[in-house]
Amino acid sequence: MFFGKISKSQYLTDGVNDYIAYEDIKLPHRATKGSAGYDIYSVTDFHLEPGEFIKIPTGINVSLDDDKFLMIVPRSGLGFKYGTYLANTCGIIDADYINSDNEGHIWVKLGTEKPIDVKKGDAICQGIISKYYTTDDDDSTDERNGGFGSTGR
Repeated sequence: MFFGKISKSQYLTDGVNDYIAYEDIKLPHRATKGSAGYDIYSVTDFHLEPGEFIKIPTGINVSLDDDKFLMIVPRSGLGFKYGTYLANTCGIIDADYINSDNEGHIWVKLGTEKPIDVKKGDAICQGIISKYYTTDDDDSTDERNGGFGSTGR
């Protein structure tokens, strides 16, 4: 399991170059050896007012074992101070998302309850890798090919 950058061609396709140089994409990192979450960083400076949202490309993807997923959640410090939240409350990145046409490019849509200024390179959310289980009668055979909300399409 590992975090990686999307390819340079996907980076250009997704317009990440409007925000940050490819070489400056920062891979997620745990702040301490006891941290459960990997900090995910902003690729741009931005200001948000209450009720506003910003959709941020991260330039990253994650390769996971088949029985794992990455849960994206707000950083608790930003939540306490500013009331930041993810538009989808909690993002779930499935193990097969990396096989999508977009190379599993992870995007974040962030909102806030109080005005906030974020600088490029600030940690804006965190990803937690977790194991999941299936039922004995699970018979799913469909495969993914698409981005957010593409399962079952």
